[in-house]
Amino acid sequence: MEILRHAVLLVHLSGFAILFGAWVVEAVRRTGAVTALMNWGLLIAGVAGLALAAPWGVPEGVEFNYAKIGTKLVILLIIGALLGIGTARTKRNGSAPAGVFWAIGILTFVNAAIATLWR
Repeated sequence: MEILRHAVLLVHLSGFAILFGAWVVEAVRRTGAVTALMNWGLLIAGVAGLALAAPWGVPEGVEFNYAKIGTKLVILLIIGALLGIGTARTKRNGSAPAGVFWAIGILTFVNAAIATLWR
């Protein structure tokens, strides 16, 4: 069961890598566009993250850090809202507002940092 949990963790991290990687590509190209790949990355990371928050496959005596899980979930929801706004603006104008675009990248990085640094 532990191997399955680690596989879900790999999928979760891959989702954030997809989201952040797609964002970096658009930042380097200086288009500021929100792409479908960013939305897919968020979806993958979110579903896998919810699966990881469920109490299955956890060794006896291990407790969850619910403050960390809640913080990451709130940031994930904010990123989702920003992606929705950015997608609509990208369809209309060809690029998202700069503040929205940069907030997506910064919050994605912060969420990954929380995952690795907060113990």
